[in-house]
Amino acid sequence: MKQRVHFITLATDDLDAARAFYRDGLGWEPLMDVPGEILFFQIAPGQMLGLFDTEKFSQDLGGTIEVGGVSGLTLAHNVDSPSEVERTVAEMAEAGARILKTPRQGEFGGVFHGLVQDPNGVIWEIAHNPGWRVEDDGTVVFG
Repeated sequence: MKQRVHFITLATDDLDAARAFYRDGLGWEPLMDVPGEILFFQIAPGQMLGLFDTEKFSQDLGGTIEVGGVSGLTLAHNVDSPSEVERTVAEMAEAGARILKTPRQGEFGGVFHGLVQDPNGVIWEIAHNPGWRVEDDGTVVFG
């Protein structure tokens, strides 16, 4: 198996709230939007974020697995400066996210970050780490 992930799909209890947050609040452009079912956003070359109605998500898994809130997972968005962390966290809060951790120096790895939670419980880390960067082609460079 090649080392890559093309789709990250999350069960979403309130697809309308997800649409309002990501599309209307943050200005993200959906690649596909099937009302009552699923919402897809292109988030990087060859990579999609899918927000799938929880009931339909469970049905797609064969109805044999109980599906509920997201736990033990963060989605990270890396930016170029601490001030951009602060601005992005504020924009997400204005769009309807709940701030879990105000922007500050992190406890690990020299990162400056803040954490927010979208209306369906997905936790986002907005971070600036001067010890590494993401190139325009998506390659992560440490050091």
